[in-house]
Amino acid sequence: MPLRAFGPLFGQVYGSGTPAVIALHGWGRRGSDFDAVLAGVDAVAFDLPGFGATPAPETPMGAAGYADVVETAIAELGEGPYVVVGHSFGGRIGTVLAARRPDLVRALVLTGVPLLRRAEGRRPPASYRLVRWLHARGLVSDARMEKLKRSRGSADYRAATGVMRDVLVTVVNESYADELAALRCPVTLLWGAEDTDVPPSIAVRAAELIPGPVTLDTIDGVGHLTVIDAPSRVRQSITEAMSS
Repeated sequence: MPLRAFGPLFGQVYGSGTPAVIALHGWGRRGSDFDAVLAGVDAVAFDLPGFGATPAPETPMGAAGYADVVETAIAELGEGPYVVVGHSFGGRIGTVLAARRPDLVRALVLTGVPLLRRAEGRRPPASYRLVRWLHARGLVSDARMEKLKRSRGSADYRAATGVMRDVLVTVVNESYADELAALRCPVTLLWGAEDTDVPPSIAVRAAELIPGPVTLDTIDGVGHLTVIDAPSRVRQSITEAMSS
């Protein structure tokens, strides 16, 4: 698929007409994740800042900052409105965008998105909090603190460096209850039934907060990477959103 620049972002272009769908990928991924989902559809799948062909942001930002960048890139395409599909990290951005720019988003398809914090979240152990307290006061070296963070962090955290690690820390501490409550467009929540990264219970809780039309569905035998492992189901949800 051809890769083009759209303002601050690069994006994979699909179809031959005016784009009707905007796709936003997950953390550590890129727009080409949607190749099988969007083949033949008039769409653009952006490489988000720090991934694929798009450079990292100069300073850390959360989903709202990423939504600003996506909004600027969309301005290169026209006024819309668009069906926005977001996988995981990309769905955070899509939710923020749809909440504040209902004129740009006609429907939202979210899959495997950490929209709310897990209910079972716990504080770090006391030993970790002690070392963190000592580090803040210059009594523990940066090297030791970094080693401890890496030993406790997720694979995404261990792989991220520089500004992208700061971005990751920012977004994993965000929750989007207010944005969900502000949505007015039709929303599809499509989850892998075996998703352990963002379990379907997150989608159930999110659906209860959305005031507009919402569809909740799961895909048996599929985990977190729905756009790779079940592209036809994701495509079906997009097609239905386009015709609604």
